[in-house]
Amino acid sequence: MQTGERNDAETLIEISISDQHLKVLQGNKQLASFVVSTSKFGVGSREGSNKTPLGDFKVGEKIGDGAQLMTIFKGRRPVGIHDFKQVVDKDLVMTRILWLHGCEEHNANTRRRYIYIHGTNHEQDLGQPASFGCIRMGNEDVARLFGMVNVGNKVRIVE
Repeated sequence: MQTGERNDAETLIEISISDQHLKVLQGNKQLASFVVSTSKFGVGSREGSNKTPLGDFKVGEKIGDGAQLMTIFKGRRPVGIHDFKQVVDKDLVMTRILWLHGCEEHNANTRRRYIYIHGTNHEQDLGQPASFGCIRMGNEDVARLFGMVNVGNKVRIVE
């Protein structure tokens, strides 16, 4: 277990589309809250839609343990470090990846849709829908979240 990682299966990540916020909850206690960015195409589970799915999920895989902040991932493998001085329009997957696995029939395709919670090179867009289906977070925030949750923890995405 990593430093600061919680060993409680009752930890829940709750993501609100309308608020563009992610909360980490343990029972009735809120442990943390972060600004996020969900899909600019709205909500849904259809393949190729680039929409953020709704419902119940679990953290299926954690990728990037120990990676430097601003590490760029392609195919879930580190390929370099992003320099914010260089403007890149492309949506980079950065710092850490929490790969979501759907727990309901309507969102069971989430894993093969590669829906993640991940860091972004578009931190200026946090707080508004701007992604291509994933949940984008600030890089320092996603590193903090990564240390707070375990594989198997529940994730709920609500409108």
